[in-house]
Amino acid sequence: MFLKLLKRKPEPIPGESCGELAGRLFASGMNCAEAVVMATTGSDDPALLALAKPFGGGIGGSKCLCGAISGGVLALGYRGRGQQAGALMKQFKAAHRVTCCSALSKAYSWKSPEHLANCRRLTEETANMVADLL
Repeated sequence: MFLKLLKRKPEPIPGESCGELAGRLFASGMNCAEAVVMATTGSDDPALLALAKPFGGGIGGSKCLCGAISGGVLALGYRGRGQQAGALMKQFKAAHRVTCCSALSKAYSWKSPEHLANCRRLTEETANMVADLL
């Protein structure tokens, strides 16, 4: 019972943006892809989150293709807006020039507080981009 309470989906705070919710989910222990998926779909379906999990830290931890983008693409598809995936990539690239975790995190030691703060910021920004495309 206690573990079930710990894993309960956080409720959005009134006035909170999709990005802010994704940031809270990331800070609570979800990876970037999971946080974007949950915040933008409103779903805490274990199967959907299991699909998103391997994209955190880049595909399979490879540090390539930011997991927030992958989570965004999954969310767009889940919500019937998969044709917007290219627009998400274009918008992200316009804002950050690159889409690879290793390039986005180049200035930070992996998993350092600074790196995690950067990932949270990217997670929040990407969730807001996805919300705008929905």
